[in-house]
Amino acid sequence: MIKNRLIGPFTQLLTMDNIPISGSLKDSQLEIIPDGGIIVCEGKIVKVGNYDHLGDEFGDRNTVIDYIDSEMVVIPGMIDPHTHICWAGSRANDYALRLAGKSYLEIALGGGGIGDTVEKTRIASASELEASLTERAMTYLRNGVTTIEVKSGYCLNTEGELKLLEVIEKVNKKLPVDLISTCLAAHIKPADFKGSQTEYLKSIVNELLPEIKKRNLSVRIDIYIDKGAFTTEEAEIYLLLAKNMGFDLVIHGDQFTEGGVAVACKLGARSVDHLETMNDNEIKLLAASNVIPIVLPGSSLGLGGHFAPARKLLDAGCSLAIGSDWNPGSAPMGDLLLQTALLGIFEKMTMAESLAGITFRAARSLGLTDRGVLKMGLLGDMAGFPVGDYREIIYHQGSLNPTVVWKRGQRQ
Repeated sequence: MIKNRLIGPFTQLLTMDNIPISGSLKDSQLEIIPDGGIIVCEGKIVKVGNYDHLGDEFGDRNTVIDYIDSEMVVIPGMIDPHTHICWAGSRANDYALRLAGKSYLEIALGGGGIGDTVEKTRIASASELEASLTERAMTYLRNGVTTIEVKSGYCLNTEGELKLLEVIEKVNKKLPVDLISTCLAAHIKPADFKGSQTEYLKSIVNELLPEIKKRNLSVRIDIYIDKGAFTTEEAEIYLLLAKNMGFDLVIHGDQFTEGGVAVACKLGARSVDHLETMNDNEIKLLAASNVIPIVLPGSSLGLGGHFAPARKLLDAGCSLAIGSDWNPGSAPMGDLLLQTALLGIFEKMTMAESLAGITFRAARSLGLTDRGVLKMGLLGDMAGFPVGDYREIIYHQGSLNPTVVWKRGQRQ
C-alpha cells in the first residue's frame, strides 16, 4: 500500500510560493509557515501547512512520520542552472597564470583554457568520467542542490560529445539528484578541426545533433558567443538550425564582449548566461523578452572580474537565475550557496531575490515547472538548515550547510 509521509515540524517552512517570476523582490513577499509540515506521496507534495493540523488530517491515513526533533528551516531544493561538471583533468596551471597576471584569453591562446581540458577529457574513459561526475553531483546533493544542469563541450567531436552526454544520462539514472543535460559542442572550434568556424558548426548540425535526437540524450543546445569562440552571425545560423530540429536554445553570452543577448532575444532562447559585459540597451531587450538571464558569480570570482549587473536586471523587470558555472578553468569552486551570498552583497540583492535565483527562477530558466516551490503537486525536493530563521542561510555566506536533504520526499 502506498503511504503518505509527513515531514516536520519545521521551525520555518519557506515555500517560495506566490512570488512573481520577474522583477525585484522584497523579503516581505516570502511565504513563511511557522511550525510547518509537508505531506509527500510518491515523490510529490500532497499538502503544505501547519504540522499539527496535517497530523490531525492525515494521521489515520496510512502515514509515515519523518519527525524533525530540532530547530530547522526548510527551503525548496536548490537548483544550479549552469554547470560544466563532466570533465577530466585540472587547470591549476591556468589559475596560477591568472594569479601571475595573465588574462583568460591570453592563457587560451597560449595552449591552456578550454582546449587543455578538451585534450584531457577526450582521452578519459567513460568510467573515469562517470566516477568524477558522480562525486561532484553527490557533493551538490549533500549541499542541498537537488537539480543540476550539466553541459557537454569538453570533447568537441561527435564521438566524444556523445560519450559525455551518455555519461551524464547514466549518472542521472543511478543517482537521486536530477541532471539536466545540455549539448555544448559549440564551445569553441577544436584545434584539430581543419575547416572554418562555420564548417565546424555545420558538422555538429549534420553529424552530432541527429544522433542526440535519435538517442534522446538532450533537448538543449548551447553555444559560446564571444571573442575566441563564435560570432553572433555564426551562432544565429547554428541556433536556428538547432531550433528547427526541436532543441531548446541556451547561450553563453556577454562574458567578455557584447552580442549574445540580442541573439538570445531574437531567437527566443530559454536563457542567456554570464552577462558580465552588457549594456543598458541589452538589459532593456531582456526585460521585454521571456529570456531568463543566468548570472554566474563563480566565474567572476575565478577570473577576478566584476559581477554581472544583477541589481540592474532585477530593477528593469527581468527575471534572474543564479548558477555556479562549476568548471575546471574559470569557476573551480562549485559552491552555489556561497556564490549566491557573495553576489547578494556586491549587487545589493534582497534575500528573497537571492533565494528565488537558486530555486523557482532557476527552475524556470531550465524550462522546469515541477520544482523550486513547496506546494501541492510539485516535487518533494527540500533542504533543511539547522537554524530557526531563514535569514541565517544567506547570512552565513555559504558556510552553513543543510543537515538534511530530501529528494522526492526521501531523506538522502
